[in-house]
Amino acid sequence: MKFKVKNLNIKSGGPLITVIDKHDASLMDLKPIDRIRIKHGKKSIIAVMDISEEHGNIKDGQIGMFQEVIERLNVKNNKIVDVEFVGRPKSIDCIRKKLDGKELSLNEIDVIIKDLIENRLTETELTYFVSGAYTHGLSDKETYYLTKAIVDNGRRLEIKRKIILDKHSIGGISGNRTTMIIVPIIAAAGFTIAKTSSRAISSAAGTADAMECLAKVDLSIEELRKVVRKTNACIAWAGTIDLASADDTLIKIRNPLRLDPEGMLLASIMAKKVAVGSTNVLIDIPLGKEAKVKNVNEARRLKSKFEKLGKMFKIKVKVILTNGSQPIGNGVGPNLEARDVLYVLTRDKRAPKDLEEKAVKMAGILLEMINVKDSENFAKFILNSGLAYNKMKEIIKAQGGNPNVKVNDLKVGRFKYDVKSGRTGIVKDVDNDLINKIARIAGAPVDKDAGIYLNKHQGDKVKRKEVLFTIYSRNKERLKDAMLMLNKNIVKIR
Repeated sequence: MKFKVKNLNIKSGGPLITVIDKHDASLMDLKPIDRIRIKHGKKSIIAVMDISEEHGNIKDGQIGMFQEVIERLNVKNNKIVDVEFVGRPKSIDCIRKKLDGKELSLNEIDVIIKDLIENRLTETELTYFVSGAYTHGLSDKETYYLTKAIVDNGRRLEIKRKIILDKHSIGGISGNRTTMIIVPIIAAAGFTIAKTSSRAISSAAGTADAMECLAKVDLSIEELRKVVRKTNACIAWAGTIDLASADDTLIKIRNPLRLDPEGMLLASIMAKKVAVGSTNVLIDIPLGKEAKVKNVNEARRLKSKFEKLGKMFKIKVKVILTNGSQPIGNGVGPNLEARDVLYVLTRDKRAPKDLEEKAVKMAGILLEMINVKDSENFAKFILNSGLAYNKMKEIIKAQGGNPNVKVNDLKVGRFKYDVKSGRTGIVKDVDNDLINKIARIAGAPVDKDAGIYLNKHQGDKVKRKEVLFTIYSRNKERLKDAMLMLNKNIVKIR
């Protein structure tokens, strides 16, 4: 059946969605959420269909298209397209099987990921898949199958290097911008490290958000290859390239209810490592009451699973357990975290020691994995000599940024509020979750100049009325909203 296109000028954020009139839906015996194939010239896609009630915005003979459909078909308003019913995807049966607690085969998981990539599944249907994995877990085989399916249905970086190093933190800790220090150290040492990172989902900044303050991170896979070949490294956003792209969709689905099935967490991390061709990977598991992993037994089990999955893909994996009891570094928010990184790389006295020490230690472990002698001292030498900073400038330039960017170029919000101590004592605890929430309410990560600067950490002495931390925002109302979250338990003093 032929329809005239109507551009609805609405974005779905992913799924391919169309709308037709109730009368036309009845003629084609279509119901909401049915799949239809739309053809325009040589292009053909499968989309989800919704129904407009009588006297709605869609008339008989029209098909309303969300922006993603318009772009995929490259079609304009009032053009004619062919539409036919195609039935529900096979992956629905596979998702139901997982909901019933049954183990999925490689083919079944591959079908789900293929349909996800082709936007044939609604967010509701994908949520059922995540829920099935959360409720019943994924076996080691299913985790391997999911990792493989994510990689096989995306693209690979394909950099021909004998050794490609990589690192990953499972997240959950504010600050913790070790990647932006480790990468230039490793690259300056003469080794390749191709790092693709995520943006913030529920935190005040992801590595990609902080790096974007210094350089372009939304690189094409071709641009990424050029940067790595030129500098031995990159720090890019994984979301703009087709490297393990299915994983980004699954992360968005998992986030609202904070569902983080162990098998999906493992597949999410390892798929990105396989896609860039990593040979040696260091995994950081922060431990703490507000971290993703809260006890040693859980961390050790996860460590074992990472190592086992690494062997399946012939990747040497080393897992370390680190302190996740409080934010790492002083800045929380894109510009403030990027400032911390520059302080460390330029050997500024304002450099946060906890961030510097953790980054150097991790860089040393990575070098040790490839048999570099006295590796941690070597990493420290590269940092102290300025070689790491010079390499970071190369990476920034190759990724389209200003290599001569200075700390003062990274502005902070014009509105600020100092949170002061009510007593003299020693800092006992810094609530990572609340710090993160306040920074987000202040505007981070969307407003890169918003966030929090921490003046005190656990174990620090503090005097009455001394500043514990400062909230920054570009918007006075946002700052007021952030201040409503303040309570005496954010920084506990004994």
